[in-house]
Amino acid sequence: MGDVIDKIIKISGRNVNLCYQCGMCTAVCPMAEYMDVKPHQIIRMIQLGDERVVEIDAVWVCASCMACVDRCPRDVGPGIIFEAVRLVSLRKGIDKIDYKAIEDLEAAPTLAMVTASRKYTG
Repeated sequence: MGDVIDKIIKISGRNVNLCYQCGMCTAVCPMAEYMDVKPHQIIRMIQLGDERVVEIDAVWVCASCMACVDRCPRDVGPGIIFEAVRLVSLRKGIDKIDYKAIEDLEAAPTLAMVTASRKYTG
């Protein structure tokens, strides 16, 4: 496997090879319809060693509700793996929010900004 995939697996502590592509994670995901790549497809990309997984927007759309973790019959924990993918992306210097692009930053709710900063920036 590639360096990126190894980091994702190490950080998540999950065995992606247990996934048999049942699609339960996608079925229970409240955000799946807004994702460019569905949760079970992301897991498959990792299984295949596709390092482009860090470029996928779907892991940033994930609401981290962990419904997929609760319902996974093989205890793969897609939501936990998605957090690892986000972390690897952030460690590579790929931030998903640009504060300079926010027109009225002063008016933005503080809690929203803190939450967004924790999830979308390194």
